[in-house]
Amino acid sequence: MTYTIAPPALPSLPIIGSDQRFPIRRVFCIGRNYAEHAREMGASVDKSTPMFFCKPADAVVSDGADVPYPSATSDLHHEVEMVVALGGGGHDLTPEQGAALVWGYGVGLDLTRRDLQAQAKAKGHPWDVAKAFDHSAPVSALRPATDATLTADSVLRLNVNGELRQQTTLGEMVHDVPHILAALSTLFELKAGDLVFTGTPAGVAALQRGDRFHAELAGVAGLDGRIV
Repeated sequence: MTYTIAPPALPSLPIIGSDQRFPIRRVFCIGRNYAEHAREMGASVDKSTPMFFCKPADAVVSDGADVPYPSATSDLHHEVEMVVALGGGGHDLTPEQGAALVWGYGVGLDLTRRDLQAQAKAKGHPWDVAKAFDHSAPVSALRPATDATLTADSVLRLNVNGELRQQTTLGEMVHDVPHILAALSTLFELKAGDLVFTGTPAGVAALQRGDRFHAELAGVAGLDGRIV
Protein backbone atom coordinates (compact mmCIF):
# COMPACT_ATOMS: atom_id res chain seq x y z
CA MET A 1 0.00 0.00 0.00
CA THR A 2 1.20 3.50 -0.79
CA TYR A 3 0.15 6.80 0.80
CA THR A 4 -0.02 10.33 -0.55
CA ILE A 5 1.94 11.55 2.48
CA ALA A 6 4.14 9.71 4.96
CA PRO A 7 1.95 7.99 7.57
CA PRO A 8 2.44 9.17 11.16
CA ALA A 9 4.59 7.14 13.49
CA LEU A 10 2.77 4.77 15.83
CA PRO A 11 2.93 6.10 19.42
CA SER A 12 4.33 3.57 21.87
CA LEU A 13 5.66 3.13 25.39
CA PRO A 14 8.67 1.22 26.70
CA ILE A 15 8.12 -1.93 28.76
CA ILE A 16 10.02 -2.51 31.99
CA GLY A 17 12.39 -5.44 31.64
CA SER A 18 11.93 -5.79 27.87
CA ASP A 19 13.28 -4.32 24.65
CA GLN A 20 9.80 -4.51 23.14
CA ARG A 21 7.40 -1.56 23.17
CA PHE A 22 3.66 -1.25 23.78
CA PRO A 23 1.76 0.27 20.81
CA ILE A 24 -0.88 2.86 21.70
CA ARG A 25 -4.28 2.87 19.99
CA ARG A 26 -6.44 5.28 22.00
CA VAL A 27 -6.18 7.16 25.31
CA PHE A 28 -9.22 7.29 27.58
CA CYS A 29 -9.47 9.21 30.87
CA ILE A 30 -11.96 9.20 33.73
CA GLY A 31 -12.76 12.43 35.54
CA ARG A 32 -13.67 12.99 39.19
CA ASN A 33 -12.61 9.52 40.32
CA TYR A 34 -11.22 10.71 43.67
CA ALA A 35 -13.76 12.46 45.88
CA GLU A 36 -11.29 14.93 47.42
CA HIS A 37 -10.15 16.09 44.00
CA ALA A 38 -13.75 16.53 42.87
CA ARG A 39 -14.39 18.68 45.93
CA GLU A 40 -11.29 20.82 45.37
CA MET A 41 -12.57 21.50 41.83
CA GLY A 42 -16.01 22.46 43.17
CA ALA A 43 -17.67 19.39 41.68
CA SER A 44 -19.57 16.40 43.01
CA VAL A 45 -19.06 12.72 42.27
CA ASP A 46 -21.79 10.85 40.42
CA LYS A 47 -21.10 7.23 41.35
CA SER A 48 -23.76 5.94 38.99
CA THR A 49 -22.41 7.66 35.86
CA PRO A 50 -18.61 7.87 35.47
CA MET A 51 -17.41 10.79 33.36
CA PHE A 52 -14.97 10.09 30.53
CA PHE A 53 -12.95 12.12 28.06
CA CYS A 54 -10.17 11.32 25.59
CA LYS A 55 -6.70 12.45 24.60
CA PRO A 56 -5.10 11.74 21.22
CA ALA A 57 -2.58 8.90 21.20
CA ASP A 58 0.12 11.23 19.90
CA ALA A 59 -0.27 13.42 23.01
CA VAL A 60 1.62 10.72 24.95
CA VAL A 61 5.15 11.74 25.94
CA SER A 62 7.32 8.67 26.47
CA ASP A 63 10.84 7.77 27.61
CA GLY A 64 11.16 10.67 30.04
CA ALA A 65 11.32 13.26 27.26
CA ASP A 66 11.01 16.95 28.11
CA VAL A 67 7.46 18.30 28.10
CA PRO A 68 6.98 21.63 26.31
CA TYR A 69 4.90 24.20 28.17
CA PRO A 70 1.77 24.48 25.99
CA SER A 71 0.59 27.54 24.13
CA ALA A 72 -2.56 29.53 24.94
CA THR A 73 -2.36 29.06 28.71
CA SER A 74 -0.80 30.62 31.78
CA ASP A 75 -2.15 27.97 34.17
CA LEU A 76 -0.84 24.50 33.33
CA HIS A 77 -1.81 21.97 36.03
CA HIS A 78 -0.49 18.51 36.89
CA GLU A 79 -2.80 15.56 37.62
CA VAL A 80 -0.96 12.37 38.55
CA GLU A 81 -2.77 9.14 37.64
CA MET A 82 -2.36 5.38 37.47
CA VAL A 83 -2.41 4.34 33.82
CA VAL A 84 -3.78 0.96 32.71
CA ALA A 85 -2.74 -0.60 29.40
CA LEU A 86 -5.10 -3.05 27.71
CA GLY A 87 -4.04 -6.26 25.99
CA GLY A 88 -7.52 -7.10 24.70
CA GLY A 89 -10.89 -5.53 24.11
CA GLY A 90 -14.62 -5.85 23.93
CA HIS A 91 -17.95 -4.09 24.25
CA ASP A 92 -20.51 -4.16 27.11
CA LEU A 93 -18.13 -5.98 29.43
CA THR A 94 -18.70 -7.12 32.98
CA PRO A 95 -16.20 -5.89 35.57
CA GLU A 96 -14.65 -9.36 35.62
CA GLN A 97 -14.22 -9.29 31.85
CA GLY A 98 -12.77 -5.80 32.07
CA ALA A 99 -10.23 -6.86 34.67
CA ALA A 100 -9.07 -9.66 32.39
CA LEU A 101 -8.13 -7.11 29.68
CA VAL A 102 -5.42 -5.43 31.74
CA TRP A 103 -1.99 -6.02 30.19
CA GLY A 104 0.05 -3.67 32.35
CA TYR A 105 0.30 -0.60 34.56
CA GLY A 106 2.14 2.68 34.53
CA VAL A 107 1.94 6.18 35.96
CA GLY A 108 1.26 9.35 34.04
CA LEU A 109 0.26 13.00 34.18
CA ASP A 110 -3.00 14.29 32.77
CA LEU A 111 -1.73 17.79 32.03
CA THR A 112 -4.52 20.36 31.94
CA ARG A 113 -4.77 23.94 30.71
CA ARG A 114 -6.84 24.90 33.76
CA ASP A 115 -7.69 28.41 32.60
CA LEU A 116 -9.08 27.08 29.32
CA GLN A 117 -10.98 24.38 31.18
CA ALA A 118 -12.58 26.98 33.46
CA GLN A 119 -13.59 29.04 30.44
CA ALA A 120 -15.11 25.98 28.75
CA LYS A 121 -17.02 25.02 31.88
CA ALA A 122 -18.42 28.53 32.25
CA LYS A 123 -19.74 28.46 28.68
CA GLY A 124 -20.91 24.86 28.76
CA HIS A 125 -18.37 23.97 26.06
CA PRO A 126 -16.37 20.72 25.68
CA TRP A 127 -13.01 20.45 27.45
CA ASP A 128 -10.98 19.29 24.44
CA VAL A 129 -8.65 22.29 24.23
CA ALA A 130 -7.98 22.00 27.98
CA LYS A 131 -7.18 18.30 28.00
CA ALA A 132 -6.30 17.01 24.52
CA PHE A 133 -3.44 19.31 23.48
CA ASP A 134 0.00 18.28 22.25
CA HIS A 135 2.29 16.60 24.84
CA SER A 136 -0.53 16.53 27.42
CA ALA A 137 0.03 12.92 28.55
CA PRO A 138 3.49 12.03 29.85
CA VAL A 139 3.49 8.30 30.73
CA SER A 140 6.08 6.02 32.31
CA ALA A 141 7.38 2.73 31.03
CA LEU A 142 4.77 0.01 31.59
CA ARG A 143 5.10 -2.94 33.93
CA PRO A 144 3.27 -6.09 32.79
CA ALA A 145 0.37 -7.00 35.07
CA THR A 146 1.94 -10.42 35.62
CA ASP A 147 4.87 -8.66 37.34
CA ALA A 148 2.84 -6.11 39.32
CA THR A 149 1.17 -6.38 42.70
CA LEU A 150 -1.46 -3.73 43.37
CA THR A 151 -3.76 -3.46 46.37
CA ALA A 152 -6.07 -0.86 47.88
CA ASP A 153 -3.04 0.34 49.88
CA SER A 154 -0.81 0.89 46.83
CA VAL A 155 0.44 4.48 46.82
CA LEU A 156 0.19 6.97 43.95
CA ARG A 157 2.20 10.18 44.38
CA LEU A 158 3.75 13.16 42.62
CA ASN A 159 6.69 15.31 43.63
CA VAL A 160 7.55 18.58 41.88
CA ASN A 161 11.04 19.99 42.46
CA GLY A 162 11.39 17.57 45.37
CA GLU A 163 8.17 18.75 47.06
CA LEU A 164 5.25 16.35 47.57
CA ARG A 165 2.24 17.69 45.66
CA GLN A 166 -0.19 14.75 45.41
CA GLN A 167 -0.48 11.43 47.25
CA THR A 168 -3.22 8.86 47.70
CA THR A 169 -3.88 5.14 47.82
CA LEU A 170 -5.71 3.27 45.08
CA GLY A 171 -8.41 2.32 47.56
CA GLU A 172 -9.59 5.93 47.45
CA MET A 173 -10.77 5.61 43.86
CA VAL A 174 -14.54 6.01 43.48
CA HIS A 175 -14.58 3.50 40.61
CA ASP A 176 -11.96 0.72 40.58
CA VAL A 177 -10.29 -0.51 37.41
CA PRO A 178 -12.71 -3.37 36.60
CA HIS A 179 -15.71 -1.05 36.94
CA ILE A 180 -14.00 1.75 34.97
CA LEU A 181 -13.39 -0.64 32.08
CA ALA A 182 -16.89 -2.08 32.24
CA ALA A 183 -18.48 1.39 32.15
CA LEU A 184 -16.12 2.59 29.41
CA SER A 185 -16.97 -0.46 27.28
CA THR A 186 -20.62 0.59 27.16
CA LEU A 187 -19.55 3.77 25.34
CA PHE A 188 -16.66 2.53 23.19
CA GLU A 189 -15.43 -0.80 21.93
CA LEU A 190 -12.18 -1.27 23.82
CA LYS A 191 -9.24 -2.81 21.99
CA ALA A 192 -5.69 -3.96 22.61
CA GLY A 193 -3.37 -0.95 22.76
CA ASP A 194 -5.78 1.30 24.62
CA LEU A 195 -4.52 3.29 27.61
CA VAL A 196 -6.84 4.34 30.43
CA PHE A 197 -5.96 7.13 32.87
CA THR A 198 -7.79 6.24 36.09
CA GLY A 199 -8.23 9.61 37.81
CA THR A 200 -6.25 12.00 39.98
CA PRO A 201 -6.27 12.68 43.74
CA ALA A 202 -6.46 16.07 45.42
CA GLY A 203 -3.52 18.46 45.29
CA VAL A 204 -3.51 19.52 41.64
CA ALA A 205 -1.52 22.71 41.12
CA ALA A 206 0.39 24.75 38.58
CA LEU A 207 3.57 23.78 36.76
CA GLN A 208 6.12 26.28 35.45
CA ARG A 209 8.89 26.09 32.89
CA GLY A 210 11.92 24.48 34.51
CA ASP A 211 9.92 22.39 36.97
CA ARG A 212 11.04 18.79 37.40
CA PHE A 213 8.52 16.14 38.37
CA HIS A 214 8.68 12.61 39.70
CA ALA A 215 5.49 10.57 39.51
CA GLU A 216 5.31 7.15 41.13
CA LEU A 217 2.98 4.20 41.41
CA ALA A 218 4.88 2.69 44.30
CA GLY A 219 6.59 -0.59 43.51
CA VAL A 220 5.28 -0.60 39.94
CA ALA A 221 6.41 2.35 37.81
CA GLY A 222 8.03 5.77 38.00
CA LEU A 223 8.15 8.76 35.69
CA ASP A 224 10.68 11.61 35.73
CA GLY A 225 10.40 14.63 33.50
CA ARG A 226 10.86 18.35 33.07
CA ILE A 227 8.66 21.18 31.82
CA VAL A 228 10.53 23.30 29.26
